[in-house]
Amino acid sequence: MKLEEIMDTVSSFFEKHVRPVHRITSVQEKEEQWEVGVEVIEEKEYMKRYGRDQLIGEYIAKLDEDMDVISFERIRLRQRTSVKSEEEEGR
Repeated sequence: MKLEEIMDTVSSFFEKHVRPVHRITSVQEKEEQWEVGVEVIEEKEYMKRYGRDQLIGEYIAKLDEDMDVISFERIRLRQRTSVKSEEEEGR
């Protein structure tokens, strides 16, 4: 399975069901499934209206061996300009 196919599948799923993908941050194979880290811009218009920094939602999406998205979860919400700590980067 090609990484491009996995990334396209996840991007398409998020475009249709959540929000457009801002960036895919990781793709890992874990026990017969794929785990993909995704960042999306949350509440873009609301934040722009009030002159605040954009919020980035960080998600983990899981795909089975047939490349179907079987689950996704937002693991964190942060301001776009915030810096990740070393502990968070080690995840």
